[in-house]
Amino acid sequence: MKKPGWFVAVICVTAMSLTPALAQDMPKTAAAPKPALAPSEEVLQQWNDIGHKLIAMAEDFPDDKYDFKPTPAMRSFAERLIHAAHANEFFTNALRAQTMPGMDDPKRDQFKTKAEVVGFVKKSFLDGAAAIKAKADKGMSDHVVDPFSNQQTTVAAFASGFIEHSGEVYGQLTVYYRLAGLVPPESRPKK
Repeated sequence: MKKPGWFVAVICVTAMSLTPALAQDMPKTAAAPKPALAPSEEVLQQWNDIGHKLIAMAEDFPDDKYDFKPTPAMRSFAERLIHAAHANEFFTNALRAQTMPGMDDPKRDQFKTKAEVVGFVKKSFLDGAAAIKAKADKGMSDHVVDPFSNQQTTVAAFASGFIEHSGEVYGQLTVYYRLAGLVPPESRPKK
């Protein structure tokens, strides 16, 4: 049904009269954006962010469920954390020009208690953070050899791969939480 011309005019006038009122509720000026982080600060922030999430899980997951596996063929919760921490050693050792660790993950029996696993995870992220800080901004474009591809890469790109790897482990562990009937720390309501 076609609306009469006067109806359209009333709608337009009403809309125009409300526009100044709505504009008064909007902020007069938007806050200036924060400046960009320096290159090493960006890498460090991402490294620490995923590190804090994995450490929170390592500390939070019940001790009596540390050897929980979604299926018998999969690694346990503890073994996934050990794997992530061991991978971080490759990153840290490359940045420090140290000998690479062995390719095989440490065995679960090397970390008999939850506290030992938590300590290994914490140390791996603290060591990585210290290596990033030591490289500083200038060092983000330095080259290291990726031991998995035997190819040179920049420190920043190398870090990105390990951050992504830790994020993948984090995602896997959220599934372990859910299958164990638990809620991951990051998914709980903030207090």
